[in-house]
Amino acid sequence: MTAGVTAHGPAVTQVVILVRRPGPGGPTPEDFALAEQAVPELGAGQVLVRNAFMSVDPSMRGRLEETEKHYTTNFAIGEPLDGSAVGQVIASRAPGIETGAWVRHRLGWRDLAVVTATADNPSAFGVIDVDRAAPSAWLGILGQTGFTAYAGLLRAGELTKGDTVFVSAAAGAVGSAAGRFAHLLGAARVIGSAGGAAKYRLLTEELGFDAAVDHRAEPVAAGLGRAAPDGVDLYFDNVGGDHLVAALDALRVGGRVALCGMISQFTSDAPRPTIDHLIQAVLKRLTLRGFIVRDHEDLRPEFEDRVSGWLRTGELVSRQTVVNGLDHAVAAFLGMLRGDNVGKMLVRLDRDVES
Repeated sequence: MTAGVTAHGPAVTQVVILVRRPGPGGPTPEDFALAEQAVPELGAGQVLVRNAFMSVDPSMRGRLEETEKHYTTNFAIGEPLDGSAVGQVIASRAPGIETGAWVRHRLGWRDLAVVTATADNPSAFGVIDVDRAAPSAWLGILGQTGFTAYAGLLRAGELTKGDTVFVSAAAGAVGSAAGRFAHLLGAARVIGSAGGAAKYRLLTEELGFDAAVDHRAEPVAAGLGRAAPDGVDLYFDNVGGDHLVAALDALRVGGRVALCGMISQFTSDAPRPTIDHLIQAVLKRLTLRGFIVRDHEDLRPEFEDRVSGWLRTGELVSRQTVVNGLDHAVAAFLGMLRGDNVGKMLVRLDRDVES
């Protein structure tokens, strides 16, 4: 008998709920709580999924706020959090979705999820092929993380063969994928920024970057000037702030910026650079393009074919940090915001499933 399911159907599931909005110092463990909720009966077109892995993502930080909307709806106090997850179907009322199928969906932060199987939104629900890649890879390098890096480089950044590329938060999930993809897509030189001596070494010794900047040991502008004395063509921005300013100064005429995220707005109390630095965009005729990955679903089949091929040939290795148990999901989320992870930060919900 599957845990959480009785002979008469699903009973209860553990969930993580938002207790209160974060204070001025940012989110703390006390802002969340582990609770139990009844699992609703399956309706037509729905499946019951036992989650195996869930994702914690930087975009979730903005959703904890009350007023400003980030990416999608904000979390509600007293209600479960949600986010990307993969798991196995243990009951189905959805035509074509059999018990035992592996699926990806958006109802993480719980052990059991009742999910509406929709065929018209691959980012919200879809069957995944665990023979093609491990379940966890479909949340990381083959999930929204990798897809964000891929779409950002090609669509927002218009990556061109021979480019010099600079990536911030380069040891993180999207950044590490962007760095590796940039090389595989034809960049001549890829530079990454990360915080601390260990991550500095990791970028060049394991993650394939040609040069690195440790933003805790030196100003970003100084490190980037050393790593790319002739300038850069494309900046993949995950951080904003002083990283964006340094990139604006280092970009060559006609350079491009793919604006993916600005996590420094949430994780740093340091004074922020003024908008005056944008004069560089005028003087150098730069292109700064923000993007949201869900606007580029037409690229997903190409992305999955290409990246699964790189994984199969060994040209690409998926890096991830895995924390065990829903009771440690909040710690994983807060650790990800601090930059504790290398590659994708995941929570394993079913300990019997290998990553």
